[in-house]
Amino acid sequence: MARVRALPLLAALAALCAPGARADQQRDPELEGVLRKAIAQAQCFTDHYDSAVWYTLMEPRLRGVVKDRDERLEILKEVYCETRRPGETRLQPGLVMAVIHVESGFNRWAVSAVGAVGLMQVMPFWPEKLGLHRYDLVHVAPNIHMGCAILRFYIRYEHGDVRRALARYNGSVGRRNYSDLVMSDWLKWNGADELGSAH
Repeated sequence: MARVRALPLLAALAALCAPGARADQQRDPELEGVLRKAIAQAQCFTDHYDSAVWYTLMEPRLRGVVKDRDERLEILKEVYCETRRPGETRLQPGLVMAVIHVESGFNRWAVSAVGAVGLMQVMPFWPEKLGLHRYDLVHVAPNIHMGCAILRFYIRYEHGDVRRALARYNGSVGRRNYSDLVMSDWLKWNGADELGSAH
């Protein structure tokens, strides 16, 4: 549990190294359009067999981190749906779980030193631009929708280079600490990616 509690702190320390970089980088008109689309198309397309396997495989791993069962299931549902969104750049489920783990320790109330909020540490100016409220960022679904849309955008921008995309997501371009931390954590969610790439 000490390791779990330390992860959000490490992410916050990484953010402190470049104050404001994350916010400035994310104020991109093209990214705003991507986020609007993600919020508008929030429905979930599921394969019932795969979703059952996903919950069975991943739910026990979250028990020590997210105590509330309903919240655990909601996180898993949203990650599953976002990584299978049709017509979009495919995200690996294990990568999304690792980003959430490093960014917030699966704490939806987390706030970083630069003001990023929630599970995937989304900057608070986005809800206002999208016609939402800032408090929506502490809710599981909108936070994961926006976080995954931002991550997809940067993966496309970096032509599939996940390490560089992660650095952009965190506002730490030119440094490897954050990317290395997420890539290492990704290994803990083994099994998630094999399921996500089954179709």
